[in-house]
Amino acid sequence: MTEEHLDPAGGAPPARAPEQDIRIAGCAAWLPPRVPVAKAVAAGLCDEALATATAMVSVAVAQDEPAPEMAARAARTALARGGSDDVSLILHASFFYQGHDLWAPASYVQRVAVGNRCPAIEVGQVSNGGMAALGLAVDHLSAGRPAEAGRRVLVTTGDAFRPPGFDRWRSDPGTFYGDGGTALVLSSGEGFARIRGLATVSAPELEGMHRGDDPFGHTPFSHRPVVDLEACKKDFLASRRVTQVIAASAAAQDAALGQALAAAGAGLADIDRFVLPHMGRKRLRAGFLNRLGIGEDRTTWEWSRGVGHLGAGDQIAGFDHLVGSGSLGPGDLVLWMSVGAGFTYSCAVVEMLERPGWAGTARTAGAA
Repeated sequence: MTEEHLDPAGGAPPARAPEQDIRIAGCAAWLPPRVPVAKAVAAGLCDEALATATAMVSVAVAQDEPAPEMAARAARTALARGGSDDVSLILHASFFYQGHDLWAPASYVQRVAVGNRCPAIEVGQVSNGGMAALGLAVDHLSAGRPAEAGRRVLVTTGDAFRPPGFDRWRSDPGTFYGDGGTALVLSSGEGFARIRGLATVSAPELEGMHRGDDPFGHTPFSHRPVVDLEACKKDFLASRRVTQVIAASAAAQDAALGQALAAAGAGLADIDRFVLPHMGRKRLRAGFLNRLGIGEDRTTWEWSRGVGHLGAGDQIAGFDHLVGSGSLGPGDLVLWMSVGAGFTYSCAVVEMLERPGWAGTARTAGAA
């Protein structure tokens, strides 16, 4: 395999602010009980050295709850908080298996959480699925005519990382995976927060990072009985310069960040809080904190280290936590950042307009 030219940001179109005033009317997360990382180490499920490097405390682990059901539970709460279940589009994003083969989980969420007949569509993009769905929701609402003001879109995510296909402790060393569902209600009318800027940049030159040298299979798990992202990454990097791959990833991330901030008319220094992927501390520092000069106290780290990576739902869950804990108030700017295999990088700038009635009241950095 020859080394490829990696310039993911070169052809990316510039982002722009939503053409209409797109707001967040409701949000929610449904998370199962936590399992301490120390317990997993003691049981031989997780390497102690890796646990130390991640600095993770616990992860959310579902018992019998299906991934789409957790999404539906979050959806019901988000819709209630938003004051209406009248939505014109439902987008359900996920990372891993949804419980049935050749099945439409978005339709399940629609049936049990909403009950209407609007389009219900599944969104991929693995870890960037929630943000990809957010982008589609904003485009859908922005395309509406003024007479259609008040339309709403429901975005949900749901994942359960269960064996034997996925090992939440070892399938992706450096990130521990948690289960749960999230939901976001977007509106072209009322809401407690506004989408000020949103951008997604693709770097398809990096798609082999999660494919490696494995041939295409005819059925799921044809070549590996358990997901092993580290093995795929090693195969991919064997024929490429690591420094060039890192530079390509950084360029795409910087492009998404710059476009979202420009669309919002803001700079990085204007951001009050950051919602970042629920990675272990080592990865989080290398990919976000050290690169951008962000202090952990300005992120959701102290909370997310007890939850785990929620697949497609980290950003919605993190924002819901900040709002619910009372860490945000009117005028605050929150930056959501995400990355998913493919690779795609997304950023959103969200402005708090008011504290919703269901939110907490504590305005302290430690609340995150």
